[in-house]
Order: sequence, then structure tokens, then C-alpha cells
Amino acid sequence: MATTEADRLRIQLRWMIRRDMPEVLSIEQEAFEFPWLDEDFTRCLRQRNCIGMVAEVGDSVVAFMIYELHRTRLHVLNFAVRRSHRRLAIGTQMMGKLFAKLSIERRDRILLEVRERNLPAQLFFRSLGYRAISVLKDFYEDSTEDAYLMQYQSHEAATVAMPRRMAG
Repeated sequence: MATTEADRLRIQLRWMIRRDMPEVLSIEQEAFEFPWLDEDFTRCLRQRNCIGMVAEVGDSVVAFMIYELHRTRLHVLNFAVRRSHRRLAIGTQMMGKLFAKLSIERRDRILLEVRERNLPAQLFFRSLGYRAISVLKDFYEDSTEDAYLMQYQSHEAATVAMPRRMAG
């Protein structure tokens, strides 16, 4: 069986720390037309319910995710993979960590917003089981662009939430 490049990469997922910020900011600048600034990350990560995660290959940060913990859901605020490391399942592994945090009893879904023009992100999240549940008009402060609110709901939670019809 042939090994793929993704198999050869040793990817470590861990909590984001302050010394990761130069690489995180570099990925952010590369990935987005309207990137977050250092102060945006700092303000967000100082909140008790805000968590940063990075993916590291060797000694380099190649992806990051910022998400919030809420009572019944997780909310992804920012997520990017370095262009040179895309399509290697790194983003999928990071999302897998979030999926593992879902449960029927507590947090049963993940929400995130994706720019209307960001088709690669829409397709990526859709491939993982996210669905667009609404359009957020004029959502961004930096432009008049709309966003899609996308949701992933754990299969078990979705099954429990669905009304059951009995035959007969």
C-alpha cells in the first residue's frame, strides 16, 4: 500500500501558546483578504470561553483554529491552513478534534460563518457534514459581503432531535 504525503507528515495538534503568534499571523495574512490583527487574536483568546489550537509539522505551525465554548454548541471563529499544507487532511484532523468534543447531553453542534465568496471553505466544511442553515446579510465589518452560517450537528444528537413517526 502506497503512503501518501499526509501519511508521512507527523502532525501534532496542541493548544495555541503566545510564541505561536508570529506563525499564526503569517498564516492569517496568507489566507485572508481581511486578516485578523495580533490584537484581534489577543482580545479573543483572553476570553475564558475562547480556545486556540494549532497543528504543527516538525517545528512549524501550519494551521490554527480559534473557537468558543458555549453551553450547547461550539463556535469556530477563525480557521486556516498554510497554503503549502492544504489538502493534506490537516484541517480535517483539526475538525475531528472538535467533533470529538460533541455529545448528546451537552454540546451537540458546531457553528461557523463562511464568506459568500469563499467557495473552497464552503466545499471543505460541506465535505465534513456541515450544512448552510442561513444567510447573514452584510455580516462583515470590513465589507458588505454576506456570510453563510454553517452548522455541523452530531449524528446522534440529530437522531435524538428528529421526531419519530410510528407506522400504523
